[in-house]
Amino acid sequence: MGNSNKKITTCFMFNGKAEEAMNFYTSVFDQSEINSVFHHEDGTVLHATFTLKGQTFMVMDNSNKQEHPFTPAISLFVTCDIEEEINRVFKQLSQDGKILMPLAAYPFSEKFGWVEDKYGVSWQLNLISPLMNLDTR
Repeated sequence: MGNSNKKITTCFMFNGKAEEAMNFYTSVFDQSEINSVFHHEDGTVLHATFTLKGQTFMVMDNSNKQEHPFTPAISLFVTCDIEEEINRVFKQLSQDGKILMPLAAYPFSEKFGWVEDKYGVSWQLNLISPLMNLDTR
């Protein structure tokens, strides 16, 4: 794992769907893998880590059985390198979820979309064009 000096890692707490969500996310994004999974005796996830596009995340299942929903007030902002990638990822994440902002051109982006996936996690997807990477200072 190349981020051994990293001090802050995003951690998601799911209500019994941590392993399913982790498998889904690693199937959606290129350069992704599951690093480790530890289970409770009942099969739910005690602690797991996975990597998406070089970024490490942690997941666990809620052991107190109370519902703690996600909110779009915190989202994952993903920079996509090519149009095919943003189209594919948007389609996969929005399936059985909901579209918060349709995939389109906006004044701040050539192509942008915001979705809440079927697990309630919010994703902002942005296509960076070569022209937008120019330093205009």
